[in-house]
Amino acid sequence: MHQGNQTTITQFLLLGLSNQAELQTLLFGLFLGVYLITMAGNGLIILAIGLDSYLHTPMYLFLANLSFADVSSISTSVPKMLTNIQTKSQSISYENCITQMYFSIVFVVLDNFLLGVMAYDRFVAICHPLHYTTIMQLKLCVLLTVIPWVLSNLVALTHTLLLVQLLFCDRNALPHFFCDLAPLLKLSCSDTMINELVLFVMGLSVITFPFALILFSYISIIKAVLRITSTEGKWKAFSTCGSHLIIILLFYGTIVGVYFFPSSIHTEDRDKIGAVLFTVVIPMVNPFIYSLRNKDMKAALRKLINRKCFSF
Repeated sequence: MHQGNQTTITQFLLLGLSNQAELQTLLFGLFLGVYLITMAGNGLIILAIGLDSYLHTPMYLFLANLSFADVSSISTSVPKMLTNIQTKSQSISYENCITQMYFSIVFVVLDNFLLGVMAYDRFVAICHPLHYTTIMQLKLCVLLTVIPWVLSNLVALTHTLLLVQLLFCDRNALPHFFCDLAPLLKLSCSDTMINELVLFVMGLSVITFPFALILFSYISIIKAVLRITSTEGKWKAFSTCGSHLIIILLFYGTIVGVYFFPSSIHTEDRDKIGAVLFTVVIPMVNPFIYSLRNKDMKAALRKLINRKCFSF
């Protein structure tokens, strides 16, 4: 990266969620709490799945990957935000800003793919239970784990390579709490038409297939659930599916709102709220929705906690 030949900016200023000094302590406490809850919840899930051989199945492999992606996603933005509030400094270097943007794209896109993979896994388990082990063999599970990682990095690399070609002249104040692609494009003094076109086309392609797979899977699951004779069984299944779908719709709704609506109708506050939802709130909520309501996961966590308590 030949920064000197491309831009006169050596650092950006992250203006954060609010410029009101009296709100900074509140924001620090709130986001620190959310960060610690997210790290604890997802960390326990990864540990429980890794240490309990009973959970070494495709579903929990995908759950562990989702938890790792959530931990990584929130860690790309919140620690820097907390540091800036604590030190009363808004600066982030050009290189660190580009790096932060790269990894934020990687883990948001990875979440997107993993939600599709997990929906397909549940579809096979519920709609084709007798063929589950035949379909979800080790080779397919490895592919369904590796391909999202590869595609996520390719998407992030494409956007990063296009972004570093842009000029940043005199404006360096980023009205955001982390280096996100959309507000960075608005700061550039270069023509960003190609960047925005690639963002739209690639983003639409990346979102369409997983979302279509999720819709197909859950429609099939709901049809299968309706055939259950037990009212209690139906209610339990609909409760689980409903909570999954709420998180999925929230995730996709905020991403579409931030990245795919015309820039003319965007507002800074709406973009920041959307970014908080899919980079901070959803990583915190995912463990409770996907894992901590699961009977086997609860048993594994109790076993893990009891083991730790016994060792102490």
